[in-house]
Amino acid sequence: MAQPSHDFALAAPEMVLAAAAMLLLMFGAFRGNQATRVVAWGALAALAIALVLVLQAPAGRAVSFADMFVVDGFAHFAKALVLLAAALGIVMSLGFIRREGMERFEYPVLLLLATLGMLMMVSANDLLALYLGIELQSLALYVVAAFQRDNLRASEAGLKYFVLGAVASGMLLYGCSLIYGFTGTTGFDAIAATLKAQPEPPLGLIVGIVFLTAGLAFKVSAVPFHMWTPDVYEGAPTPVTAFFAIAPKVAALALFCRAMLTPFAAIVADWQQIVVFLAIASMLLGAFAAIGQNNIKRLMAYSSIGHVGYALIGLAAGGAGGIQAILIYLAIYVAMNAGTFACILCMRVRGDMVEGVGDLAGLGRNQPLLALALAIFMFSMAGVPPLAGFFGKFYVFVAAIEAKLYVLAVIGVLASAVGAYYYLRIVKLMYFDEPAEAFERRVGGEMAAVLVVTALFVVVFALFAAPILDGAGTAAQALVAGGKG
Repeated sequence: MAQPSHDFALAAPEMVLAAAAMLLLMFGAFRGNQATRVVAWGALAALAIALVLVLQAPAGRAVSFADMFVVDGFAHFAKALVLLAAALGIVMSLGFIRREGMERFEYPVLLLLATLGMLMMVSANDLLALYLGIELQSLALYVVAAFQRDNLRASEAGLKYFVLGAVASGMLLYGCSLIYGFTGTTGFDAIAATLKAQPEPPLGLIVGIVFLTAGLAFKVSAVPFHMWTPDVYEGAPTPVTAFFAIAPKVAALALFCRAMLTPFAAIVADWQQIVVFLAIASMLLGAFAAIGQNNIKRLMAYSSIGHVGYALIGLAAGGAGGIQAILIYLAIYVAMNAGTFACILCMRVRGDMVEGVGDLAGLGRNQPLLALALAIFMFSMAGVPPLAGFFGKFYVFVAAIEAKLYVLAVIGVLASAVGAYYYLRIVKLMYFDEPAEAFERRVGGEMAAVLVVTALFVVVFALFAAPILDGAGTAAQALVAGGKG
């Protein structure tokens, strides 16, 4: 068991983001909306500093703030992914908010505060810290979802997300109260010690875990708690949708792993079947529901639900192998989704956004480079080797087989085959259908940089995967060791 520490340096990345958010908020309040771009670049600088602090943090496990905050190899890896994803989300927003009249200084500050909540989620070592991190993230994202306040769809998306998020928070809190009632503590390490001393977990505790899992499943948009995802993805401004699709997903899945494996490592058999159900339901719904979608943002919503299902296979498998598979999958998922949404943001006809799948017809002739980038991401999401998406699915399926979850692995492979249809349909539309109206050829410098970096990552992942595989393996070992106490 790690010794309690009161070293505030453990929370240095979080403190940097909190201080930067306050300073940028004051700067924006005095300078007005014309300072939005400066505030956005300031937010990116804060994220870069936080990333450097995460990467340079010492190895080993340490806890602080009355054992409610933990820093270990798993936290370092997940936080690095969250910070990179958040930076990509802000960079992709710069041109859009200027064109669409959303250039207000509060926007990057809200994304920064949401990222702060995500980092707290990743390091949560107590049920109360878990809830505070989730709410700090969610309250900022509720506002950002409806940030385009003159747009009816955006306002509806924000309201739906807020109402359903409140319901999920209630379920999560009820689960936390049951767990506290039957263990006498809210700390993850203390819960683990209590369960090790008991021959059988009480039934009330299992019910509490069910409610806790339901609340976390909402945050990762796993079936059957996915109902908000398609509407919010479609209605929210596109760069906000891109941010939703990458950074919060990484943080929520990392929190899911820690919340299950640290306090409840001794009773894996009692919650494993819940995660197996979530994984199967998410994969199948993500595969079949996306087939009939004609709006590309709704299609990406169902795609993200399916990807969450694949990631949850690793959690169901448990152990270091399963967690390593999740972390590898998340690293690849961030690159694929950031690149795809960058392509969507570049789809403009006569200055207006285009979101219809059918409007992609003939893109290969109108915009060959943009079509090539989108084709790379679609093939990768479909799991076509040797692109990065293939390796992401390969590792989670191997983890399931090693855990003897053969049915789960087979269903995953079949769902992946079905899902390949709607990814390949987009490629077919771009290259084999008659051209639709020509897209604008102008792509901003920030967007071009995102497209190049993410596409290269997806294409050459197999050649330079060793650092990510080793880092994910070390992080997984740290989490599993923490659960064993």
